[in-house]
Amino acid sequence: MELLEQEEDAELLLEADGALDEAEKALKEFELAHLLSGPRDHAGAIVTINSGAGGTESMDWAGMLMRMYRRWGEDQGAKVVLLDIQPGEEAGIKSATLCIESEFAYGKLKAEVGVHRLVRISPFDANKRRHTSFASVGVMPDLNEEIDIDIKESDLRIDTYRSSGSGGQHVNTTDSAVRITHIPTGLVAQCQNERSQHKNKSTAMKLLKAMMFEQEEQKRREEAEKDHAEKAKIEWGSQVRSYVLHPYQMVKDHRTDFETSQSQKVLDGHLDDFIEATLNLMAAQKRD
Repeated sequence: MELLEQEEDAELLLEADGALDEAEKALKEFELAHLLSGPRDHAGAIVTINSGAGGTESMDWAGMLMRMYRRWGEDQGAKVVLLDIQPGEEAGIKSATLCIESEFAYGKLKAEVGVHRLVRISPFDANKRRHTSFASVGVMPDLNEEIDIDIKESDLRIDTYRSSGSGGQHVNTTDSAVRITHIPTGLVAQCQNERSQHKNKSTAMKLLKAMMFEQEEQKRREEAEKDHAEKAKIEWGSQVRSYVLHPYQMVKDHRTDFETSQSQKVLDGHLDDFIEATLNLMAAQKRD
């Protein structure tokens, strides 16, 4: 830049411009790495999506969210595996579980936990009225063998059933899907994406361990937040983001107040600006 102040040079300008881009990229990566310094932030993510009250509207919205997180994962270069899905009667899904196998996927997506709200003109309403739909998102770390939880066989109820998702004739005509209920806690994990009942059982057990681990972590967080309740700005499990498609276009995060008018871009998986804003807020709260 100093050389450019002394004389104009087109090649030097391009070189300086490229160096600036590289420096900005390195700085952003450094800042993100600093924000993702939690003990489990490095892990992949298990994302659960459940439709709220509202029938077909909410199920369709849950399906849109599933697509959004799949697109985000694919843009990250991650392997995205659909572990379980309960389709809606007319459209969308009742629930789904995705595994996003990518380093730091959990650290980034933990900012997505909570209730997501959609406002739009319903494609299912003949009178073209505006509808509000809700769906909840949960995120757990995919820690694989890192989770050391002792589960008694006598505390489990294991059910098999016929898969309701896609996967070929064999998957849909045999009882290969597995549902495991942990009786003392009431937690339920299920998997139906594999042809083998044994593989589905193994994956469901991994999910159950992740759910139990996250439940304990949630208890610890709640205990830690009791002394700082007046400072808490992020209410996990409450409405975190609104997606408005009518009468205007806007996606707004209610924790950070970050918003954009590019709602379709967000629904296509471009979540990084929202994720970064929430991670910055979480870091600021820790400093306080």
